[in-house]
Amino acid sequence: MTKTTVIVGSSPTELAHSIAQRLDADIVTSKIKRFPDGESKITLSGEPSGRCIVVQSTHPPVDTNTILALSLVLQAAKQSDDVTAVIPYMGYGRQDKEFLPGELVTIQGVAKLFLLAGAKNILTVDIHSMTALDYFGGGAKNVSAIPSLAEYILTMNLERPLVVSPDQGGIDRADKFAHILNAESFALEKRRDRETGDVKIQNSKVNVHNRNIILVDDMVSTGGSIVKAAQFLISQGCADIYVACTHALLVNDALQNIKDAGVQKVISTNTIPNSTTSVDVSATITDALQA
Repeated sequence: MTKTTVIVGSSPTELAHSIAQRLDADIVTSKIKRFPDGESKITLSGEPSGRCIVVQSTHPPVDTNTILALSLVLQAAKQSDDVTAVIPYMGYGRQDKEFLPGELVTIQGVAKLFLLAGAKNILTVDIHSMTALDYFGGGAKNVSAIPSLAEYILTMNLERPLVVSPDQGGIDRADKFAHILNAESFALEKRRDRETGDVKIQNSKVNVHNRNIILVDDMVSTGGSIVKAAQFLISQGCADIYVACTHALLVNDALQNIKDAGVQKVISTNTIPNSTTSVDVSATITDALQA
């Protein structure tokens, strides 16, 4: 059997160790020193060998963690010709096309860097855009945390649950979530100003009165869309509101703003470790690595 080494980046370390344990793999940890000017110095605890799996999310600070992930992949590639980059949260996934004239398709450059660094395969969880994944080539794979999140919600035994996507782009995600809950689902009509970022919720024909709402999204960053959705749903007479997301970025005061909007709880996975983490995706990732 081929030896496997999991190289643990700066985050999410708990998820990386769980993946290594499930794979019965050797572990090489990394020590990160930050210089005053923002540079990072990386020191590995050992020398990786065999099949190498680098685990590092590229959440904020996105640029720093992207460079860290690339550096770890590059080092792994010096020791092995079988390197998989597991990027539980893939930053820049939203920049998959030119939305306004002159905008760069940044994920395309990020993908090229990972491939040039020596990543033979890329594995990520609920990437924001499947178009973004295409830039990584045939060795790229996306897995979903939706089943695990839905199973967690099932344990809460909510009465009359209704699964809601904050926008039309997430309707498939909401449908899959609702199928596991044996519940109904629908998507709000959201409009975002590309220049200002302002979000407006359009009318909804679905009756949410006294229904327990699960707002489902792939990621929550500033929380603006969730706040607007929650405010709208409360105005329509819903009962409690819960948020289930794969990646809880929760920048600045996002979590407090979401709670202030009337959301009871935010439930997220350990692709990004924080106070809302409730769901472990190590089994999902390991299954994909062994497929």
